[in-house]
Amino acid sequence: MHLGYLIAAVAVSVAGAVTDVRTARIPNRLTYTAMLLALAVHTMTDGWRGTLQSLGGLVLCGGIFFVLFALHAMGGGDVKMMAAVGALVGLAHSAEALIASCLCGGVMALIYMFVKKRTKKTLQNLGSLVQHHAIQGAEVHPELNLSNPDAVKMPYGVAIASGAIVVFCMTLWKG
Repeated sequence: MHLGYLIAAVAVSVAGAVTDVRTARIPNRLTYTAMLLALAVHTMTDGWRGTLQSLGGLVLCGGIFFVLFALHAMGGGDVKMMAAVGALVGLAHSAEALIASCLCGGVMALIYMFVKKRTKKTLQNLGSLVQHHAIQGAEVHPELNLSNPDAVKMPYGVAIASGAIVVFCMTLWKG
């Protein structure tokens, strides 16, 4: 993989993370521009194969995060940012980017839980979510979702950027 794609994924996701921390939003102009440029550059460098690689990464990363968005567990900007990262890194590195972003998000969630002193409440909520989805399937939980004004919200763009940085570093380390 060309290192330039990973550098672009890191740059775009860090810009999104900074905006997410400051405003609790990731701008469409950033995510859509990144997706379109990723598709264009992959196409110019690798033809239809590049187009398919970029589109595959976009669909895989964006699609998995879209499921969380549909359950009101994640914001739309996070979905588009992950889709942009997928489009940039291509299908070959999308699974790595997804896994790294999810692991970084898990670490962030643990930090939030401890810092906000919500360990017991978080574990109760997790049990409630598991029980709800075991019974109701892919139906939005009536209380534990982003629409709830009392929900603790995390700037997940930071986890996506951290995941992109991890993939970049792993790729450099592999040589």
